[in-house]
Amino acid sequence: MAPRVDLLGTGNAFLPRGRLHSMALLDGQHLIDASPTALIALRRAGRSPADLRTILITHLHGDHVFGLPFLLLERKYISDREGARPLRIVCAPGAFERIQLLCGLAYPGSLDGFLDTVEVVEASEGTLEGGWSWSRFEVHHDDAVDPHGYRFNHEDGASWLHSGDSGPCASLEAEIGRVSLTVVEMGVPDWVDTDHHHTPKDIVALATRHPEVHFVITHTFVDDDVAGAEVMSVPLPDMPKNVHLAKDGEGWSWNGQAWMFG
Repeated sequence: MAPRVDLLGTGNAFLPRGRLHSMALLDGQHLIDASPTALIALRRAGRSPADLRTILITHLHGDHVFGLPFLLLERKYISDREGARPLRIVCAPGAFERIQLLCGLAYPGSLDGFLDTVEVVEASEGTLEGGWSWSRFEVHHDDAVDPHGYRFNHEDGASWLHSGDSGPCASLEAEIGRVSLTVVEMGVPDWVDTDHHHTPKDIVALATRHPEVHFVITHTFVDDDVAGAEVMSVPLPDMPKNVHLAKDGEGWSWNGQAWMFG
């Protein structure tokens, strides 16, 4: 199977028109974040929660982890009742204790035994099924939720990273220089006064500094061009040719030399 990255959702916390919460799926079995819309996103993609081998957590804001109780409950009672399929959660040290608290609040007692069967990986680097190695790195966001990004490298030469939620920062910029595909958030418009997210102007500057990298925008505030009421309508600047504003369900496959859209 050729390495593949699918964007199950591309919206920020406010669910812009036509977008589910931001999540990515690697090779159909490794999920980056578990948003409140995780179950419907997986089902739209024709995937079962039981297909998941790994859930990698970028940080602990609700739009990135509040889907965990639903995913885990579904695996326990619906798609993997026998507990035959192993699951690991990759997260920063201390994050799993907060995940346990979240699950206890959502379904008191229902997931206690199940959580004991989950392999918890708190190391800053490791490997995944399918020939992947990964490395977690700190990014610039709300320190209270322990924000990180992930860089992935495949034995066939594919490389990509997921920024998680982050504003511009030196650690993210350094990692971008080591990959050919960057899935990066653009969480707020230019007029929002914050350095915890990328704005469109930030993306233009970032892509201009790294013309050899293909940037895929996720976790965006921008409404998709589908029917429905406007949630956010803000004119975007012209983007460099190496920037793609993603839609839910889009994906990229590695052909042995480059990432290909579709």
